[in-house]
Amino acid sequence: MERLLTEIVEKLRKAHGQKLVSIVLYGSGATAEGRDPQSDYNVLCVLTRVTPDELREAEPIFRWWREMKNPAPLLIASSELRQSVDCFPMEFHDIIERHVVLHGENPVEGMAVDDSFYRGQVEHELRGKLFRLRQKAGGVLGEKDMLMRLLADSVSTFCVLFRHALRLAGAEPKFGKREVIAATRDYFGIDASPFDTILDLRDEKLKPKSVPDSVELLRSYLNEIGKVVEGVDRMKR
Repeated sequence: MERLLTEIVEKLRKAHGQKLVSIVLYGSGATAEGRDPQSDYNVLCVLTRVTPDELREAEPIFRWWREMKNPAPLLIASSELRQSVDCFPMEFHDIIERHVVLHGENPVEGMAVDDSFYRGQVEHELRGKLFRLRQKAGGVLGEKDMLMRLLADSVSTFCVLFRHALRLAGAEPKFGKREVIAATRDYFGIDASPFDTILDLRDEKLKPKSVPDSVELLRSYLNEIGKVVEGVDRMKR
């Protein structure tokens, strides 16, 4: 992965020249756990300005980076960065807590996140992802392999959201997925077993055929996610 990071830095430097302020790797890819081949690599690119001209310059880099199974780099103007912190508290907490500067200055150094909308954003994301998971599961309930893949694909997102729920509850942030689930069990009283099973599926430590009842696993998973949603909802009262 070091080779790819070096390559994207060189491509962005060549494309944007003097307009390039900094390049930051953030999220799970900026941690030891991010060496997991199933994790993607999120890159924040800060420029002096972002117009269609800069997007055109970055287009081949975006295409290449997506072909490497990563989300397209996030381009943001330096003037926009600090103005956006109050609107995206979850995202900026993630960037501040887990980042590596690949080029230029550290754009989040000394940055404080306004948490006025933080609880609401966490609840919104949890409920939205729960609703979407149920919607997708309804279409594959009779297809065990597809249902198991859906659950395995979803668990990383819920681990991220649970980490934010834990932060709201006053817990020290955890970054490993299994650490997050264990802490969520302690703080929100969930049963960790469905998450452990699904993480084993995701990590290919367990095969779908080894799960005796996929619908029951889904039932338990949804129920425990619901407990966290309810816990975050109660925080507003």
